[in-house]
Parts: sequence; C-alpha cells; structure tokens
Amino acid sequence: MLAGITLSLVACGGSDKVSDKPAQMQKAPEAKADAKGAVDHEAGLKLAPEELERAGVKTETLEQKSFADVVTVTATIHPNQDRIVRVAPRVEGRIVRVTANLGDSVRPGQVLAVLDSVTLGEAQSTLLQAQSAQRVAQADYKRAEALNADEIISQRDYLRAKAEFEKSSAELRSAEDRVRLLGGSTTAGRADSTFQLTSPLAGNVVEKKATVGELRSPSDSLFTVADLSTLWIEANLTEDMLAKVRSGAAATVTVAAYPGERFAGRVTYVASLLDKDSRTIAARIEVGNKDGRLKPEMFATATIETAGAKRVALSVPDAAILLLQGQSTVFVADKDGFEPRAIETGDKLSGRTIVKSGLVTGDQVVVAGAYALKARLLKSQIGGE
Repeated sequence: MLAGITLSLVACGGSDKVSDKPAQMQKAPEAKADAKGAVDHEAGLKLAPEELERAGVKTETLEQKSFADVVTVTATIHPNQDRIVRVAPRVEGRIVRVTANLGDSVRPGQVLAVLDSVTLGEAQSTLLQAQSAQRVAQADYKRAEALNADEIISQRDYLRAKAEFEKSSAELRSAEDRVRLLGGSTTAGRADSTFQLTSPLAGNVVEKKATVGELRSPSDSLFTVADLSTLWIEANLTEDMLAKVRSGAAATVTVAAYPGERFAGRVTYVASLLDKDSRTIAARIEVGNKDGRLKPEMFATATIETAGAKRVALSVPDAAILLLQGQSTVFVADKDGFEPRAIETGDKLSGRTIVKSGLVTGDQVVVAGAYALKARLLKSQIGGE
C-alpha cells in the first residue's frame, strides 16, 4: 500500500511539471507601438498630423448614390474604318522614289511615292499628238471662217474645216482625260511617264509596302493611311445583353496600358445578326483619341450603360481599394486612427467600385494616400514580429 501511494504522488508531481511549460509557451506577446506611433492593425494605425499631410491622406464619407446599370465586356481596338484608306497606283509602274515612311503624319494631297509607267508615257505621247493636231485644225478653221465671210471658199470647204476642228478638239479632250485617269499631268508639255502617289486624307502611315525599284500594279496597296483621332472599340455581346444595350448608349473603355484611366465613348452600332458560332452580337463603341495614346489591336474592357433603371449603392473610388493578404481592403478612419477593413467589391462604374459588403453609410474611407497607410501598417507588423 505504501509503495502504491508513493508511485501516485510521483506521477502527480511529474504531470504538473509537464503542463507548466506549455502554459508558458502559449503566452502571446503584447502589441507594441513603434517610435512614430504606428501600432498593429488590430488596435488601429495612428499617424501624426504632419505625417498625414506628407502622405496626402484624404477621406470621404460614404453615402448611397444612384448608378445606371451597366454591362462589362472585353473588346478589341480597331481603326475607324470610315477614316482609313489603302493607297495603290492607278496603273502599273515602277517605284522610283519613296517620300513617306511608316508612322509619318501626312496631310491630304501629300506625295507618298513617285512611280514611272510605260502606259502613262504612251498616253502622254498621244496627248502631245492630239494637242498638235488640234492646233493645226484650229488654224485651218479660223482661216476658212475668214474666207467664208468674204465668200472666197465654198460652204462645203468651210464646213469640212469646222468638222476637222471639232473632231481634233474631241480627240484632245479624250487624250487629256486618259492622262488624268492614269494620274499624270496634262500641262507637262512633254511626254512625262512619271506620276505621284498622294494621300487622300490626313492621318498616319500605318502600313508601307513600297521599295524603290519594285514593279507595282493597281491591285497592290503601297500605303495604308489611317486617321486615328477616333477609334472603334469592337465588342461582342451575349444574347442576355442584347435587350439592355442600345445604339447611342454611353460607355467607358479601360486598357491595361493606362491603369486607372477611363476613356469616354458611345455605342454607335449594334449588329442585326447573331454570330452562329460564338452566339454573340457585335457592337461598336466610338472613342476619341486626339492624344494618340490608344493603339489599334489593343485589348480593352468596355463598360456600357444599359437602358434599365438606375440602382442605389455604396461605392468607393478605385484608388481607395488595395490588396492585403489577397483581399480587397480599404482604410476606414475612426477615433483610434485608421483601420484596414476587408470588403466585397462589385461592378466598376466611372472610376468607382460598388461595395457589396464590409462598409456602411457614414464610414470615413481613405480615398487618397491609402498606399502610404498600407506601407506603415506592414512596417508596424514587421516591427511587432
């Protein structure tokens, strides 16, 4: 019995020693503030007034706002097809000079290249012969007219001279028209076989296939000139969007090249036929591009206002939202400083993002300087660890 009591006492004493050590290991370190007043995010992030001013921190009081319902689709940027031309020679010729380069800005009538054509040379020779024949016939007619007035020649000879003059004039006009159609000049005074290829509109040379010495025909496009001051954003709408999108609806376009920037446009065309393969309907948004920052063939995201009723929701500027541990987060000002708060986001509308949950009306949300607060928060967490 004494041996059993002794063993029980030893066992109890051993278990007490084992439980003491985990109890000490489970004690959490207390939150500490750094020298500038930043604390861990659970207690709030505090900054001195001069630090807030230097970081440019600004807040906005949330309130319910009405927004038009929208649809968001992916799209591709294309040149305005009404303002693009492919320049080709009217007659076969050999390129003797190229005066425009890829990317050049050109004006209407500006010379892009000069070509030499055998066909044009022959037409110029025919024109010179017609001009000479017309001058001779005109002189004969004037002489016959004077003699007829004095009744020196017969009426028959007079009418013959008049007919020859009219015939030569018609042949001259035909020769001039042919030279003009071939792109030549009718006032050269000599058989010039060269002609100029000019731009029919103002724009930029976006494609060039002209090399000196090459023989080109009317089927060959040597230059493509596009006016890129307006662009077409081509989007494909699914069937459920068709009832919502109308021609004339306002739209905004964003591209990865300029994050945070929105380009205003308007829907100018919605196709009448459904693509049987993709089951989508083509829509076109026209966007101004005076500064030339948008480039054809860029991928874009288009947000189109629908014809439905407007909805009321909370929203924050896009710049207020940042990522913390992979979660969309905003900073909310309170009496203890700035608190990071996770939110659930919705649609993006005109530079703002709908907030589905995480915020309530009246919250003071940081709309400028949020990244400075994030940096201070991360620094305080590293210091605490």
